[in-house]
Amino acid sequence: MENISIKTIFLSLLVLSGIWFMIVLIKQLRKRLAINNIETESSIGLGLTGFVGNFMDTLGIGSFAIMTSSFKNFKLVEDKKIPGTLNAGVAIVCIAQAFIFIKAVPVDTTTLMSMIFSALAGALIGARIVSKMKKKTIQLTMTIALAIMGLTLILGKMEVFPVGGNAMGLEGWKLVVACIANFLFGALNTVGVGLFAPCMVTVYLLGLNPAATFPIMMGSTALLVPFAGIKFLKEDVVSMKGTILMNICGTIGVFVAAYLVKSLDLNLLQYLIIFVVAYTTWLMGKSYLISSKEIVSGE
Repeated sequence: MENISIKTIFLSLLVLSGIWFMIVLIKQLRKRLAINNIETESSIGLGLTGFVGNFMDTLGIGSFAIMTSSFKNFKLVEDKKIPGTLNAGVAIVCIAQAFIFIKAVPVDTTTLMSMIFSALAGALIGARIVSKMKKKTIQLTMTIALAIMGLTLILGKMEVFPVGGNAMGLEGWKLVVACIANFLFGALNTVGVGLFAPCMVTVYLLGLNPAATFPIMMGSTALLVPFAGIKFLKEDVVSMKGTILMNICGTIGVFVAAYLVKSLDLNLLQYLIIFVVAYTTWLMGKSYLISSKEIVSGE
């Protein structure tokens, strides 16, 4: 009963964070509308990106690589606004994911809450730094971050990492290590590398049951993304059109994946994500090199 009560309080906090996010979003939207400063990129492209990306995300595969690739390939979001749009564009989506998995999987409450708030602390620090970065710096950071994520996925498919244990919670030094790691992942999450893959690898190595990773991952992003999204919104470094459409369509994708799709070939989808991550890393790296040449030419 105690655990249920604590989780209920946490879910209530998620609702409040969602309301806060919506208030800031509406406020910033009104400012943009007042000066007629709304993006003109494809509404269909942004909506589909949100739906597909978060459909995959709910399966535990991750969405940032897919969405970043879509932003780049179809020119939906400026490079400088990609980190902010990745976070603000899935704030409400992540809250929906957390509700589903926290209620469905009986993970230890101490482990769950400790890792979630560690990720939140990392996101708050990371978002503050990233929102002030130059375009060239963001491109380089995201290239490195995506490369790390891709390598992590490849090593996982090669079974370099152990499958893990059956524990539904962590204690002692293992919990401390997990919290420190999730702090770092929370910060990385704000620069475009998803929290899911590195978080999953960490808890596997520490012996946690694979099923227990889902509420931890979803809960971490559910709190950190709205807070990071709010900071990006206030800094006005997001695609407003993308933020709105991706939250709407992404939430639909979450419910479709969670309740209707139970037998998809996750193995095939994971290989697809590896390809997308590799391609996006190359694309973002190419953008960084082009920006560097432009700066040199300008000088």
